[in-house]
Amino acid sequence: MAKVGLQLYTVREELEQDFEGTLRKVAELGYKGVEFHTFFGRNAKDVRALLDELNLEVVGTHIQYSRLLDHLDEEIAYHKELGNKYLIVPYLTEEQRQWDEIFANLNRIGEKVKEQGLILAYHNHDFELTEKINDRPVFDALYDAVSDDLLQVEMDTCWVYYGGYDPVEYIGRYNGRLPIIHLKDMARDEQQKAVTVELGKGEVQLQAITDAAIQAGVDWVVVEQDFCSNPPIESIETSIKWLQQYAAQGGNIHV
Repeated sequence: MAKVGLQLYTVREELEQDFEGTLRKVAELGYKGVEFHTFFGRNAKDVRALLDELNLEVVGTHIQYSRLLDHLDEEIAYHKELGNKYLIVPYLTEEQRQWDEIFANLNRIGEKVKEQGLILAYHNHDFELTEKINDRPVFDALYDAVSDDLLQVEMDTCWVYYGGYDPVEYIGRYNGRLPIIHLKDMARDEQQKAVTVELGKGEVQLQAITDAAIQAGVDWVVVEQDFCSNPPIESIETSIKWLQQYAAQGGNIHV
């Protein structure tokens, strides 16, 4: 059964101001796990102790590509102590998008991560769908260039949708290589740019996506809202209520 987590980037300002209190609130709202993007200088042992107290699992950690290139041993050691198995590439800047080089580096990083008993994954935005290599989305070229034993998929389903593709079809395409999805909703501004909103408040077909993810055997459905117009704690409460309603209506999800 899939579990519900939160990408803590959603509550980044609250977390920086009150790390323990924010994690406590996340647990109280019903989230079963958390995905980190930073630890604000805290050591792995202390973070692990707090998570154990709150009965929160570590879904994974978004680690900057440059850190994986230059400080991989340090990151591996930290996350082994934390008890986190997923090291996730969160984003590539335009300057970094030299794809042949990236593919080679991800193969090398993935080998070393695998040797240490951990798993490398990649989190997409929309540019991996809109940029092409030989008329194919970079998204697909990436996972062809790096084998599934070295790189797993963390699919941000909202960005697949905004990139012009069907998230349900993409979930099916990567069935078996997809331990985590990001579930995110969006509306559009006057320029038709994506504006992230609470689950159920936008245009993304969340139920079909969640159904497909569960059918594909994902371990985690992770809520993320890049920017919140409401207070972020209020936003993540609204979003988990959507998932609780989904579960109450028969959705096979642990929330």
